Parts: sequence; structure tokens; C-alpha cells
Amino acid sequence: MRLHVALSPTEFPSLALDGGAAIVVDVLRATTTVVAACAAGCRRIVPMGSAEAAIAFAAGLSPGKALLAGERGGERIAGFDLGNSPLEFTPDRVAGSTIVLTTTNGTAAMLVAASARVAAVAALSNVEAAGRWALEQERDVTLLCAGEQGGFSLEDAVCAGLLVGRLAEAARGCRVTDAAVAALRLGERYAPQLGRLAEDSSWARRLAAHGRGADVAACLTRGTSEIVPRFEAGSIVPGPALTGLAGATHTEPGLRTGPEPTR
Repeated sequence: MRLHVALSPTEFPSLALDGGAAIVVDVLRATTTVVAACAAGCRRIVPMGSAEAAIAFAAGLSPGKALLAGERGGERIAGFDLGNSPLEFTPDRVAGSTIVLTTTNGTAAMLVAASARVAAVAALSNVEAAGRWALEQERDVTLLCAGEQGGFSLEDAVCAGLLVGRLAEAARGCRVTDAAVAALRLGERYAPQLGRLAEDSSWARRLAAHGRGADVAACLTRGTSEIVPRFEAGSIVPGPALTGLAGATHTEPGLRTGPEPTR
């Protein structure tokens, strides 16, 4: 197994995802929201690249079956049913619904990940379960950090690093790229004190300053869900809860660095 972390969207165009597994990470807030929506019983989530595309897609669905959700600059898009707060996606709001989602950073990464052989969504809320899902795929794994406005995002790198650590510990002969090692070290540093990200992450500080402190706290809480949303025919669907290590065949720890394959 080869592990790579795309630490910012600038790398997305050069990624070769076909045949491998991709995991999208956008801790603040899109992937945390997707996990919350799936846990709340939504039917599916359809990621879109723009508000206009989301509106057009939703218009083609049966009345009452779709919810428009999304944000730009952290604020709910005018006329949309929901924003991008995981706290909004409760069973009474989203159960049984198709959610058409567009966000500033996260949905763009989701659309890139859809080209992989298999793809899923991870956040701090489901990071352990996402690690188990990745092990079960027995493929090379690329973690896509959605980042912030095309740049690096600390909380995404930390979450990716926690996943790298989980996989490298469980997969024998795992090969990690330099970027994956960098994420791993960040994950190790913050794992005992994830709450520090509320102060250290520039996006977390901006969200809190705009009254979204409860969102930040929810997004930085680890291990609250066993759901791993995965991609299926252009949509993201709730996957079954993953507990334990059922299906995982790699049990011996090993982390190998060395010449990085061309990508």
C-alpha cells in the first residue's frame, strides 16, 4: 500500500487516482457535515461545483425530495435550505432526502475524488472508521485535503495525518510519501490536544469570530461516528457503520519511506 497526502488543492490536477482509493478531508466543515448528514439518515448527497449547478440539478428532482445546502465564505447561500453547519443536519431536517451540496472548498475536492476506483469522506468525527474502510480496500490510498481557498489547511492536514498513522500502523510494508510523513507528524503533535486547532487554525478562528464557535467545537471532536460516506455513481451515500477490523487483512505494523513513485 502506498499512502500519499495532497496537502492542498494545487496538487489535485497532477494526481493519478484511477485504480486507487481516495479519501476527501475538509474538517471545517464540509466532510464533517457530510458525515453528520449521513448519520442523520439522508438518502444521498450530490456534490456540485457551483450554486448555479446545484440549483439546476435540484430543479430536476421530484418536488420535496431535495434540499439545497451550501455556503460561500462560510455563510449560507441565499435561498438555500441549509448551510454547511453539521449541527443543521438533524434527522428531522434531512432524513430520507437528497442533499445537493456546494461549498467553497470541500465539494471541489469531492468532485476530484470521484475519479478514483473507490472514494470516501473522512473527518475527525469518523477518522477511525475511515481508516478501517481504507484498510479494507487493499489499494493505494490518496488523501485529498480540501484546504482553504486553494491553499494549505492545518486541520485537514492533521486529520489526514491521523489517518496515515492508523494505516501505517496496520498495513505491512506501507510506503508513505514525504507529504504523508509531514501530515503524520502534524497528526502526532495535535492528537492529544485537538482543541488547540481552534486557536491555531486561521479558518477556525474566522468561523468563531462569525459566531460559528459551536461548529468549530463539533468539527474538532474526534470519533463520534462509525459512518463512512462513500461515492457511488456521482453521489455520496451513507455507508454501513464500520466497527472493529472486520475485513482487514493487514495486521503487522510497518512504515517504509524511500524514493517516491512518480505521480
